[in-house]
Amino acid sequence: MKNTIANSKRTRTQNYNHCIYLIGWVGYFIAFFLAEKLIPVEKCYPVHSVLDDIIPFCEFFILPYVLWYFLIIGTFLYFMFYNPNNFKWLMKFVLVSMVLATIIFVAFPNRQDLRPTEFLRDNFCVDLVKYIYSIDTNTNVCPSMHVTISIGIASAWIKEKSVAAWVKALLIAFCVLVCISVVFVKQHSIIDIFVAIPVCVIAELTCFKSFKNA
Repeated sequence: MKNTIANSKRTRTQNYNHCIYLIGWVGYFIAFFLAEKLIPVEKCYPVHSVLDDIIPFCEFFILPYVLWYFLIIGTFLYFMFYNPNNFKWLMKFVLVSMVLATIIFVAFPNRQDLRPTEFLRDNFCVDLVKYIYSIDTNTNVCPSMHVTISIGIASAWIKEKSVAAWVKALLIAFCVLVCISVVFVKQHSIIDIFVAIPVCVIAELTCFKSFKNA
């Protein structure tokens, strides 16, 4: 009986030991917080492209921008309980992306000055944009973590064999929508997207072997 209970406890521990990767998020948030507090705004280089002046502000894109947080939670929970190997791969991808992003933030402090000060409309989405502006600074924006994590999530779902093709298509389409949303709500320059892409390529190449051997 004691052996059965011990084996049961050991199995539960083994089943959820992959959750240890979540600790990496704590390290990232600490590093990001320090970069935010220790590097003054005036020391941050403004990131800007002529394309940013062409892309219009559209408050409705704040919906996929905010729903991105629920995408992360939903994806992590699904893989945590139903595919630990994919969960570990995604965590490694995200952590590599975070480390690279943090190095860029420290080596090349940056900011964006694209946020509108006046709005043509007054609606729920505009109020949500204003709220996001109030709680999120305009520094440490390049590369965009919305983009890097969205690409990682899309890659993880592509690798998932237990999900129907149409579900994958919807999730990938939503990830693309999130990547686009960051420039339409003026949270990022389009340069932040371009820089995020090679970061994701490095993360993919770094973590692919671990997925292949899973």
